[in-house]
Amino acid sequence: MAVAVCSAVMILALTLLPSPDATATKTVRLKPTSANVEPTPIEQAQELVDEQLVEPQMETVIARNWQDQKVRSGDTLSHIFKRVGLGSRDVYEVMAGQGDVELLKKIHPGQTMRFDIEGQKLVALEYVMSRTDSLMIEQSENGYVAEMQIKEMVPFTSYAEGTIDSSLFLAAQKAGLSEGLTMELANIFGWDVDFVLDIREGDSFRVIYQEMHLDGEKVKDGEILAAQFTNQGNTFTAIRYETSDRGASYFTPQGESMRKAFLRSPISFARISSHFNLRRKHPVLHTIRAHKGTDYAASRGTPIKATGDGKVIFAGVKGGYGKVVILQHGQKYRSLYAHMNNYARGIRSGTRVKQGQTIGYVGSTGLATGPHLHYEFYVNGAVRNPVTVKLPHAEPIAKQDKEAFLTVAQQMVGQLSTYAAAMESEKVANLDQ
Repeated sequence: MAVAVCSAVMILALTLLPSPDATATKTVRLKPTSANVEPTPIEQAQELVDEQLVEPQMETVIARNWQDQKVRSGDTLSHIFKRVGLGSRDVYEVMAGQGDVELLKKIHPGQTMRFDIEGQKLVALEYVMSRTDSLMIEQSENGYVAEMQIKEMVPFTSYAEGTIDSSLFLAAQKAGLSEGLTMELANIFGWDVDFVLDIREGDSFRVIYQEMHLDGEKVKDGEILAAQFTNQGNTFTAIRYETSDRGASYFTPQGESMRKAFLRSPISFARISSHFNLRRKHPVLHTIRAHKGTDYAASRGTPIKATGDGKVIFAGVKGGYGKVVILQHGQKYRSLYAHMNNYARGIRSGTRVKQGQTIGYVGSTGLATGPHLHYEFYVNGAVRNPVTVKLPHAEPIAKQDKEAFLTVAQQMVGQLSTYAAAMESEKVANLDQ
């Protein structure tokens, strides 16, 4: 009981700390709680916090006698109006109204149009474009007036943690993270951790993230606010920080950018089939020939990403490399991508590319036994092992933002630790039952 009480107190203390853009807090559990099981002290405490943080919204509701019509393939406004007993004159009057009535010309199958009709006269029309956006058209003394209505989604801050025993995706799924959030987590730490080569059993993660809710229901994932990833005993921490002039990015708690000047891998979640080896026996020529890069086995057509901002200095066929793209990154760095099946649109000598931009697709052109990407990395003209080469950092937090950032970072690191302690306490309490 003492452990359970401490656990509840920690959660209450945590959720009362300032949290960026959060109006409520909840904990995502590794194992879902059965509906027939009494809530734990942590859940009871959390429900209390949620009730305190979410204030009821008071709004005036006009009673409407709506008739709903789904937009069908090939429908026009005249077709839909006719189905509810209205004529072409009504269509004309609506389209002659004030406001954003032109949006009615862009209806799509599957959308909903709602009619409020009194005495065969259209009183109001709601064009529901999405779960958040709708166009409300109401009758006035001067004809119809259209006004956009946008429902604001409410961000709920959530926490998840997991330990890897086979793969990041399985561990994240068990922790309740969506595929999109898992990919974002991998992207955040992708400059420090190779999620193909470096992952080991026992690696772990902690994530504070947002879920966007509308009318009490989750609509989509929000942003990752803070995260930690422990890989082979090394723990990396990332804090999200946003400014009006620089946008949002992730930084270490000290203010260094999580984003390096280069991605560690040009293909997401591909298997390394051959490592950097200057004494390797060539699989086709059967002679000792230096393997100056890393081979990533992937299906033909898999997108290949530029590992850093740069300029295309070569895009064409180059001997045993087959179809190849070579990028120059400033004065010091160069990267090479070989055996491509094809180039991405617009990729040619002189083209400027951004980090993460698709520059081509996996193939087996040149001296290749099967579809894969051969990737090389050069520093001052000398070839280096792409897997182990030290990558430079991007720009740190701006000087004028550093003080405010450090305050936020301290809060978020504290929340990560407190959530983790609360989860551990609840596990211990469950074992004692």
